[in-house]
Amino acid sequence: EVRLEESGGGLVQSGGSLRLSCTASGLTISKKAMRWLRQAPGKGLEWVAGITPFSEGRSYTTTADSVKGRFTISRDNAKNTLYLQMNNLKIEDTGEYICATGEAGTARAGTLWGPGTQVTVSS
Repeated sequence: EVRLEESGGGLVQSGGSLRLSCTASGLTISKKAMRWLRQAPGKGLEWVAGITPFSEGRSYTTTADSVKGRFTISRDNAKNTLYLQMNNLKIEDTGEYICATGEAGTARAGTLWGPGTQVTVSS
């Protein structure tokens, strides 16, 4: 079965940190463009961060302006796992966080999505 599964969400105070993980089964994520998205309550889907396929010894990462300098996307190729390190969390970071294959953006066609993990930031 090909699937992605997120973990690491939870309740954290404003200013705190969390690290989300996305474990892949049935596919090798180092060969894929991967991304994190989120959906806040009552709002639309937002692309958060992306990482390119591992090629010639490296990958490239990009992050949305709303999280730049606070969130970092990374990948452990040996563990076939994608991460999102989230620091200095704000209340507006609350939402369902989803990992997916694919380029930057929120397009769904032809991509694989995990079920998501909830992040709640309190004051």
